[in-house]
Amino acid sequence: MPIGIAAGIAANQCPWAEYGSVSSVETMLGAKWAAPVGSHTEELSEAYFTGMVEQLCRHPAANKASDVKIVHTAMHGVGTKWTLRAFEAFGLPPPAVVPQQREPDPTFPTVAFPNPEEGAGALKLAYATAEEVGASLVLANDPDADRLAVAERLPSGEWRTFSGNEIGVLLADWQWSQFKSNGNGKRRAPPRAAMLSSAVSSRMVAALARAEGFHWEETLTGFKWLCSRSAELRATGVEVLLCYEEAIGFCLGSLVNDKDGVSASAVFGEMASFLKRENGRSISEHMDALYVKYGQFVQNNGYVICRHPPTTTALFGRIRNEGRYWLLLNGKRVCGIRDLTTGVDTDAADGRATLPVSTSSQMITFSFADGAVATLRGSGTEPKIKWYAEMCGEDRQETTAQLQRLVDALVNDMLQPEANGLERRKA
Repeated sequence: MPIGIAAGIAANQCPWAEYGSVSSVETMLGAKWAAPVGSHTEELSEAYFTGMVEQLCRHPAANKASDVKIVHTAMHGVGTKWTLRAFEAFGLPPPAVVPQQREPDPTFPTVAFPNPEEGAGALKLAYATAEEVGASLVLANDPDADRLAVAERLPSGEWRTFSGNEIGVLLADWQWSQFKSNGNGKRRAPPRAAMLSSAVSSRMVAALARAEGFHWEETLTGFKWLCSRSAELRATGVEVLLCYEEAIGFCLGSLVNDKDGVSASAVFGEMASFLKRENGRSISEHMDALYVKYGQFVQNNGYVICRHPPTTTALFGRIRNEGRYWLLLNGKRVCGIRDLTTGVDTDAADGRATLPVSTSSQMITFSFADGAVATLRGSGTEPKIKWYAEMCGEDRQETTAQLQRLVDALVNDMLQPEANGLERRKA
């Protein structure tokens, strides 16, 4: 008979006691935390919020007068009390809370799929609450509160749901602007700074890095890769301002070496307040200004469902064609291929990928002569084959249309869903 997770933890405390004695915990939290005696929840919580304010809160006095009305939803998870406490620590007015989704509930009665990454469909109650209280901004955590989704009501009354890439760019711009001025509006000569993003996230942060002069790197997907590299850079004296991936995961500074939706919520609330107070801009207006400044980057991400793992292997084998990869797709010339399953990287001097290679996972990136980039990747946790495509152009509407044509060819010609028994994502 299976034992419950909580009961299993309670019955097997020894691993946690051993963890409490390791030097990394003592180094990070101080010697008094090394002995795992009793509960340290409140003390750790205080240390977390104190560190959050010290590292990430730049305008505590001005925050108190913020008139940006915000709604927060925990999506039936654990995030409500922690996000409210984070706003209090920043001196921000508390956000209104979606009452139906405030408390943890493992049955998730108000949402079909409790993932704010799904966008408008998962945020209906948050939108309704915002309209009731006159709020213009929605912040949503997933049930374990390690991710952050954002939406803003436009003057037309419609809601704009920001992609994970857009939230990442907004936070990158904020972190850099505050870092170089030290948060007080006075420009300083900054020490070495860096930002990291995953290999399937937007290259817009890379464009920002080139223009502004900080270091940018990409890693494999997942925060174990992002934060491990972040730790390596910090050990050399580099200040890592942001790690992010397009799946609405954000790690700000070195407070938590993992994605954290609570601190990201508070930082986003402060940023929204600052932009309105100092620049007279909404989040949407600022995002559009960043597109004008750094390029009209357009993404098209999605997936097909593949319930038969050998089919995924066969599909990627067909695309590789024993090393004779596709050289043309929808009339677009392929000028670069990076295969992180086999280690091929045609752009590298020695033809070998610099990112870690895994023969047990499938991931191929195609670079096109017009600057478009498209990645096909087998999910490690779900029965999906995912695609991530991006293109930067001068006209957003035309670039979007061009990228859609490329994605249609990627899916229909490379993956051939109907011929291979793949299920297309339902609208």
